[in-house]
Amino acid sequence: MSTLTPLKSIKGTEVVIDGTIYDLKSFDHPGGDSILIFGGNDVTVQYTMIHPYHTKHHLTKMKAVGKIDPKEAETDYIFDTDFEREIKREVFKIVRRGREFGTPGYFIRAFFYIGLMIYMNYQWTTAIATTIPLAVLFGIAQALIGLNVQHDANHGAASKHYWINDLLGFGADAIGGCKWNWMQQHWTHHAFTNHHIKDPDSFNAEPFLLFNDYPIGHHMRKFYHKFQALFFLPVLSGYWLSMILNPGVFTLVHGGASGMGFRMDNDFTKSRIKYAVLLRITYIYLNIVRPIMNCGLDNTLTTVFHILCMGWAESLTLAILFSLSHNFEQSERDPTRAVREHNKKVCWFKSQVETSSTYGGFIAGALTGGLNFQVEHHLFPRMSSAWYPFIAPTVREICKKHGVRYAYYPYVWQNFISTVKYMHQAGTGSNWMTPLKGDL
Repeated sequence: MSTLTPLKSIKGTEVVIDGTIYDLKSFDHPGGDSILIFGGNDVTVQYTMIHPYHTKHHLTKMKAVGKIDPKEAETDYIFDTDFEREIKREVFKIVRRGREFGTPGYFIRAFFYIGLMIYMNYQWTTAIATTIPLAVLFGIAQALIGLNVQHDANHGAASKHYWINDLLGFGADAIGGCKWNWMQQHWTHHAFTNHHIKDPDSFNAEPFLLFNDYPIGHHMRKFYHKFQALFFLPVLSGYWLSMILNPGVFTLVHGGASGMGFRMDNDFTKSRIKYAVLLRITYIYLNIVRPIMNCGLDNTLTTVFHILCMGWAESLTLAILFSLSHNFEQSERDPTRAVREHNKKVCWFKSQVETSSTYGGFIAGALTGGLNFQVEHHLFPRMSSAWYPFIAPTVREICKKHGVRYAYYPYVWQNFISTVKYMHQAGTGSNWMTPLKGDL
């Protein structure tokens, strides 16, 4: 009888999929060595969602080196349900295998935003007197890179050539973030969207904001959360500053993902620290130090204010759109409740639909990098955003057929109003009260 390996003891070059330990070191992955960032973890959900075409046969390409205790295996979700099979079958009729990557239109859009970013960055770093309009425009230009370039790339969706994804993925560092921290956090979020303990996006703003709808009397609830619908935008405006000051760039340990149990102590991640630090120093020099030097010490306070305006513009452009995606009226805030209460696994595809929302159409997609099609993006995270407008009608039709709740808002302002209402509900706990009476 073979010995079972504790999950915490697997090597940094190994991953667990469906209870089996696989060696990544001996595997030449077509997606490049970025997959090593997952080393040391159970990636059953991540693997399945990234590889929608794959079957268990494809796993034989990797070397199996052991098993973990079934009690430690990921057990919240199930795959290969009737809903999943039909939605993949119909969507793959629209987007054939091998064509799911960036279209010519995507790259035209991406390079337009890259050109805009380079132009605005040049204006910012050479200006002898910064201004508020310049700061706002530069902040928005950076946000557009985050939405339209690095996002697809770090999902491995921009191109079938991994080196193109790797290169464009550094757009995260070009706007004050960190490619590797982003991947740690974002892929964990995608795997466990709105999960009550595993989605880092649900907890990142605490204790300032509550995105989770905690029960009345929960220790995370504070008196000021009753008013969070009034101040959540000012809090979100600090997103850029929190990226710049994040010490995680010096360790490449993302606090949110780490707190949910994601291990980041593998050799691959450690080997990237020096590059992450160099990129962060370069960003700070070009976009904070240089403007202060160019404008003179006598104007330091004014220049610092303009730098903060740049950060606020970037933050609000990004964070408002992020907050719409999974925080709205009737969003599923605890998709795995059935596991805890009835020991019944949840269809992962169904949970992705009911925790996400979609708004607008093609034009909104061109501006937001397809993030307006959040339902489609969470169902097919390794598909280029260029395809989402084409598959959305089919996705909606199949959801309706299977009784899966699909949240669609024709206009972004409708989604925003719904988000404000949800923030108020989550802050006051009104969803936990008996309708009409207000009783617990």
